[in-house]
Amino acid sequence: MATAELNGAAITDFASFHAACKAALGFPDTYGNSMDAWVDCLSYLRDDDSMSKFRLKPNEVLEIVIKDGAAMQAAVPDILEEVTYCVAGINERYEDYGEKPALKLTLR
Repeated sequence: MATAELNGAAITDFASFHAACKAALGFPDTYGNSMDAWVDCLSYLRDDDSMSKFRLKPNEVLEIVIKDGAAMQAAVPDILEEVTYCVAGINERYEDYGEKPALKLTLR
C-alpha cells in the first residue's frame, strides 16, 4: 500500500496543512492551497495526470497517515473533520466510476 505521512502536531492552520500535503503527497507547484484543489489532486490517483507523486494501480490504496493525530484533533478539529469528509467524498467518486476506493485515512 502506498503511504503518505503528515505530522499532525505541525498542522496548526490550513496554511500548514496545505504545505504539509503538498510536500508529502507531491502536489504540483500550481497547487491552489484549498480543499477544492486537495480533492482535485487526489481524485485522479489512477490516471496519468501528474497531480501527485502517487500513481496507483487499479486496486491499490493510498494510506494518508496523520502521525500525532490527537494533537491535530485538539488544535484544529475543523481541519481534521474537513479532511475526513473529503476523503469519504473522493472515495465515493471512485466508486461512482466503478473503481475501488483509493484513499484510507489513518490517525496515529
